[in-house]
Amino acid sequence: MIAETIRLIESELAGKAKLIAVTKTKPVSLLQEAYDAGCKRFGENKVQEMVDKQPQLPADVEWHLIGHLQSNKVKYIAPFVTLIHSVDSLKLLQEINKQAAKQNRIIDCLLQIYIADEETKFGLSPAEAEMLLRAPELNDLSNIRLIGLMGLATNTDNEGQIRQEFRGLKQLFDKLAEIQSPYVQFHELSMGMSSDYRIALEEGSTMVRVGSAIFGNRN
Repeated sequence: MIAETIRLIESELAGKAKLIAVTKTKPVSLLQEAYDAGCKRFGENKVQEMVDKQPQLPADVEWHLIGHLQSNKVKYIAPFVTLIHSVDSLKLLQEINKQAAKQNRIIDCLLQIYIADEETKFGLSPAEAEMLLRAPELNDLSNIRLIGLMGLATNTDNEGQIRQEFRGLKQLFDKLAEIQSPYVQFHELSMGMSSDYRIALEEGSTMVRVGSAIFGNRN
């Protein structure tokens, strides 16, 4: 069942976007099943859960931290994380850079942009994101690379609103992508989840984060 669902979603994405299988709360056995079906990008919300699962799976898995990240937890994922989707401050970037340097790695990051009509979501405003990308302090962060944006649409049945939020994020992405430096190289736009990834794909997403559509509802 998991293998068939992954195959169907991958065919919909048609190479335009990467599938991140959201594996929070799911047992390692299901992750292994997804891996065996050809899915090698896993997204976790919580640092501890990612750290527990990582050694139990093959070394070529890409681990994506998609949930809110506290500075004091960065050190636990710095040795192996592939992409951090949820950067929302210069302070967090500085800590990621510090821990990446200790591991002799460059860690790719996305800026999380607040696009939803909800009070519960994290993220930067468009103006804050632009200010961060132009901050002179970025020139000191040689162990991180900002490669794009991430956003969570409002949890609503109103497809028009969702589309508008994704479209606005894509417009911001295109604007900010003009700011290029050794540490700012935009090419990824992470938007779309199980309920809205088809809309996100139409609006220019390059990464979709799909959990319940693959594994069933959260435990």
